[in-house]
Amino acid sequence: MTDTPHFPLSAVVGADDLKLALYLTAIDPKIGGVLIEGPRGMAKSTLARGLADLLASGQFVTLPLGATEERLVGTLDLDAALSEGRAQFSPGVLAKADGGVLYVDEVNLLPDHLVDLLLDVAASGTNLIERDGISHRHSAKFVLIGTMNPEEGELRPQLLDRFGLNVALSGHTAPTERGQIIRRRLDFDNDPHSFCAEWESQQQSLRERCQKARSALASIPLDDHALAQITERCFAAGVDGLRADLVWLRAARAHAAWRGASAIAEEDIDAVAEFALRHRRRESSPPAPQHSQPPSTQNANPSEGQGQWGEMPAQALPVGARRDVPSWPKKP
Repeated sequence: MTDTPHFPLSAVVGADDLKLALYLTAIDPKIGGVLIEGPRGMAKSTLARGLADLLASGQFVTLPLGATEERLVGTLDLDAALSEGRAQFSPGVLAKADGGVLYVDEVNLLPDHLVDLLLDVAASGTNLIERDGISHRHSAKFVLIGTMNPEEGELRPQLLDRFGLNVALSGHTAPTERGQIIRRRLDFDNDPHSFCAEWESQQQSLRERCQKARSALASIPLDDHALAQITERCFAAGVDGLRADLVWLRAARAHAAWRGASAIAEEDIDAVAEFALRHRRRESSPPAPQHSQPPSTQNANPSEGQGQWGEMPAQALPVGARRDVPSWPKKP
């Protein structure tokens, strides 16, 4: 337990779809992160911070909205390189987030070139800094969580597509659930340590389940039968490119690992369909058939039934991509 406890993810009320999307990207970070859309006051940052507790490092790093490129990627001291014959690297946000969660609030308000750079590194897992013939490379493997309020501006479609999964939260919460959310929040604020201790067994079960799923992931084949179903449905949805197919297949495998299965089944494909398609489906295309709330969404969260703030069940999306990483740092 840390000196400054955070609201446990297992205590969050509602937001089942979003929690599932977070679990899946914790199991397989190669899915490409999660973009969360919704109004303010939906506890998006609380959920993202709770995700860090499911990772080995427990690291949670926030990228400030006004961050420069050097703040993001780090800097190289050329004077030290010339005098000492080695590059002296000052870590940026990407280095600090390695092994944990990198949280970007209002990602749609970040300059496009920073979003592009961020997504490049998230996809490759490596940050390369080059300046005047001197370079430094370091690991930057993290789960990327971005949030945005569409009313405040949209992401360019090229950047939107590069997020692995997409979830939309509704601001309308049923009165009973709202009361439960407020009660838990009051209990946490009154005595954070006692509240976290009360939920520790559920948190530990959640950590163990994620770790078990991560360990089993490689043994679950990305089989041709599942791929054929996914490619047909991507084609029917009219999505551009192949990123949706790849992310959907990875997310389905992570879902199979999450429920303890040894192979991808149709329920895994259905459970993550909207996560992968929501931000990629063409507006002119009819929505994918709605399966009455995928049973896997409920089966996938037996011990995590409640959440933190109390978001309405979210719908998600997929992707995570890669482009050639530009050389930097450039002066802003």
